[in-house]
Amino acid sequence: MFHRLPRAAAGVALALVLAGCSSSATPTPAPVITPAPVITPAPATPTAAPATPTAAPTATPCPTGGITGNIVMLPKQINNPYFDVAFKGAQNAACDLGGTLTEVGPSSADATLQIPFIQTATTQSAKAILVSADDANVIAPALKSAMAAGIKVVGYDSSPAVGAYSVFVNQADTAGIGKGLADMACDEAPNCTGEIAVLSAAQTATNQNAWIAAMKTTLTGSKYAGLKLDGVYYGNDDPTISTTQTTAMLAAHPNLKVIIAPTTVGIVAAAQVVTSQNLIGKVFVTGLGTPMGMQTFVKSGAAPEFALWNVTDLGYLAYAVAVDLLNGTIKGNPGDTFTVPSLNGGAPYTIGANSVVVLGPPFVFNAQNIDQYVASFGF
Repeated sequence: MFHRLPRAAAGVALALVLAGCSSSATPTPAPVITPAPVITPAPATPTAAPATPTAAPTATPCPTGGITGNIVMLPKQINNPYFDVAFKGAQNAACDLGGTLTEVGPSSADATLQIPFIQTATTQSAKAILVSADDANVIAPALKSAMAAGIKVVGYDSSPAVGAYSVFVNQADTAGIGKGLADMACDEAPNCTGEIAVLSAAQTATNQNAWIAAMKTTLTGSKYAGLKLDGVYYGNDDPTISTTQTTAMLAAHPNLKVIIAPTTVGIVAAAQVVTSQNLIGKVFVTGLGTPMGMQTFVKSGAAPEFALWNVTDLGYLAYAVAVDLLNGTIKGNPGDTFTVPSLNGGAPYTIGANSVVVLGPPFVFNAQNIDQYVASFGF
């Protein structure tokens, strides 16, 4: 379930959410995030040697000691605002917990383009790889080879295949996200009635598919009987493709009431199309997005509400898990417990089935709280 509060309490809760973004006990203003450079690997073939990035990656040496050696962070896509923020959280953790963090990755969301970076990290004897899988199965063999070489693999955001990671850090409970998406669609559709459709990322994206499946299960409940799901469209986390898919969706379903986009790229593209076609008040957009990216559309009414977890904390937790794995504090087994002092109110995390640990519930943004969040946190 998404974290919702009465309007009068929104500001108080927001302050608590923001306090959790800092890696120390005293909140500090979030630093300006400088996107990592685009690093393009050499084309990979089944018999080719692992590619070497053609540009120097962004590295953060941390003064506190602790872990020695390099930890590599591999998002689905470099210079995506969502992953830039997650990287900043991991950088904060590196400076708290020790180690050197490097971010590498492709300039477009394509699992085959992630493989050479995994191979390079393996040949360069990285200590750990933090990875958001664009396709759970495509990158699994490369990750298993890394694990066989003694490298700890921590999935975050989008899970690799089970068996191809040591621990997966899930941003929120899958069933809870699915229910939250259904609830926001119900909120925006007049009287919880009308046609709805989904604009997803890649058709193979593990997290997107799991959330959509959970949403479909939720929609079978009596509360949602008035909603009709017209289908799922795929924008591949590309603004141009997402725009084209939204346009096609609206053309195919002229009575559409709500577009659900559980992707930070797709939700902006959908809101832009609804705005450009003068459909504000007729078609509503919701889903998962960044506050800065969605601020204009919340205020205009194109997207009255949307949700997201604390992305900085997601990156921080992924790095902290890698450190605990390297230290031997945890093995990655179900039932393992550990604490991260700056997260979860200091309460322990417990690793669950399939070696998954959950960050916590998402937060719902609307016109009453979005300005304060953007001003305070800046993403």
